[in-house]
Amino acid sequence: MSFKISKPFWQALSLGAIAGSRSMAAPAITSHILSQHKSAAMEDSPLSFMQSDKTATAFKLLAVAEFVGDKMPTAPNRVALPALTGRFLTGALAGASVYKAGGGNAALGALLGGGAAILSTFGSFYLRKATVKSSHILDPLIGGLEDALVVGAGTGLASAA
Repeated sequence: MSFKISKPFWQALSLGAIAGSRSMAAPAITSHILSQHKSAAMEDSPLSFMQSDKTATAFKLLAVAEFVGDKMPTAPNRVALPALTGRFLTGALAGASVYKAGGGNAALGALLGGGAAILSTFGSFYLRKATVKSSHILDPLIGGLEDALVVGAGTGLASAA
C-alpha cells in the first residue's frame, strides 16, 4: 500500500518537535509509517533502510528504552551537548526521511527536523522543570505525562499517513 505525503513541511517540524522531547520516538514513528507505506522515492536512497520492518522494530525498542531511562536519576541532561546533538540528528533523520519519501529534498527535511528538535529540546526541558517546580509533582511523573504526549502525537502522525 502506498500513500502520499501531503504536508512534509509540517510533518518534518512535528517529528523534529517529538525528537526534542524523546529523541528515539521520531525515527521510530517515521520508520513505522514508512515500513507500512513504502515510497518508491526512497528505493535507491541512503534513507531506504527507514522503510524496513527490522529498522522500525529496532527504533521502537530504542524508544521504549528511552521512555524508561528518562525516569532514572542518572538520565543525562537533554540540553547537554551530546544529548542535544543526538536529538538534532534523530530529528534530522526523521525530517529527511519524510521529505525524501514525498519526493522532496532530503537536506531541507533534515534541516527542518533537526532545527525543530533543537527548539523543542529547550522548550520541553524548561517546561518540564517549571511544571515540576510549580506543581510539586515528582519529576518522573511529569516525564510520564511527557511520554503520553509524545505517544499521542506519534499516533496522530501515524494515523494521518
